[in-house]
Amino acid sequence: MIPVHAFKGRRVAVFGLGRTGLATIRALLAGGAEVSAWDDSEASRASAEAQGFVLDDLNRRDWGDIAALVLSPGVPLTHPKPHRMVELAHAVGAPVIGDIELFALEIAAMPAKRRPKIIGITGTNGKSTTTALIGHILREAGRNVTVAGNIGDAVLAQDPPRPGSYFVLELSSYQIDLTQSLQCDIAILLNISPDHIDRHGDFSGYFAAKQRLFAMQGETGVAVIGVDDAETSDFYSRLRMQRPDAQLLPISAGRVVPHGVYALGNQVYEALGVAPQSVMQLDRARALPGRHNAQNIAAALATVRMLGIGARVAADAIAGFGGLAHRQEQVGEISGVRFINDSKATNAEAAMQALACYDPIYWIAGGRPKAGGLEVLKPFFPRIAKAYLIGEAEARFARELDGKLACERCGDLATATAAACRDALADGRPGAVVLLSPAAASFDQFANFEARGDAFRALVSGLDVPVADAETGA
Repeated sequence: MIPVHAFKGRRVAVFGLGRTGLATIRALLAGGAEVSAWDDSEASRASAEAQGFVLDDLNRRDWGDIAALVLSPGVPLTHPKPHRMVELAHAVGAPVIGDIELFALEIAAMPAKRRPKIIGITGTNGKSTTTALIGHILREAGRNVTVAGNIGDAVLAQDPPRPGSYFVLELSSYQIDLTQSLQCDIAILLNISPDHIDRHGDFSGYFAAKQRLFAMQGETGVAVIGVDDAETSDFYSRLRMQRPDAQLLPISAGRVVPHGVYALGNQVYEALGVAPQSVMQLDRARALPGRHNAQNIAAALATVRMLGIGARVAADAIAGFGGLAHRQEQVGEISGVRFINDSKATNAEAAMQALACYDPIYWIAGGRPKAGGLEVLKPFFPRIAKAYLIGEAEARFARELDGKLACERCGDLATATAAACRDALADGRPGAVVLLSPAAASFDQFANFEARGDAFRALVSGLDVPVADAETGA
């Protein structure tokens, strides 16, 4: 645990009693703060009390002594309207922050020589893979590394930083919205596409949240920017004008970029010196297929090279990376048909990455739909043998795919998995893949995308045909 001393002797409200909220309470109490904690969920409150936490109904108490509100990232901050707790905090002038801000305040209070290096990764897609990959490379190079943020356990639940250590943080727009003073030594923006519009109001609000990571960074930090999207390319150009003396590294998964890192064909190049140098072949990274992963590799390579890791050490570490659960994870094989768990693909842009990697595909899609629909996926329809639709998106996706793809409305994941397996085995097409890449959120039928992916893995293992030992994919 990382004790937080910034509010020693003062009272802090904590709203949201999930994993992050409970870690926040422990860290504040360890740093000498007084804490009033609450959650709208009766089940969450009961769980917290069972663990020994003393709660304080924030709806009923006087907020006059509240120095700050630490808000769970998932609670509405501005859209569709501020949560009641946010309004109460504003009424007494208390800042509304998150656990990443508490971490930032604690780091800022340390003597400079004791501070860890902080690497922050954001973007719409690829954050988790890039975060884990950077952490893996640094560990393989013998560095003391903590990977946290929007991946794994809460940042405040980690061991306190030691001199010479590294914190590699996946940062969502929700988390950045609640952060004011995180100064990353290296900040990374992978890509941008419309997402979480209900949270930010519109695309510009969503993109603005991502850009704040770099505004907090100041002139001294390194910025690694993906330039394959028009919006991020424009942001890179603007940042060069705003910070002419800063180190800005462009990355690309399809074109040459000067003074950066890029992938072309099967090669990854770095142009950080006098002339571009080939660093590795992409096909060495077997757990990272597809163009989207080429961008993740380029981002990770640019980052670790700026941290002094040798190119060969980095390339060998990338080749040995095993991938992440729920990101193109192979969970079984039956008679040559592979079963791929890509439950993390909660929007169409994320699903597009997996659809680009396989052919033919028996595609399981659906859940709670997001804005934008499936239009962006049309170029990949020829790869899809059939779609199996589930959840709240079932009717909407069926309308979008009508006349374009063979579809079966299955309702739930169990029915879809069995139907896709049946058809893939009956067709007997070489290279067939049953792909769970939902292009929708999980919350209609599952607690989160992890629970959805775990359910798919269990369903595959329970199919009536012997399943080969699973190998982890990307």
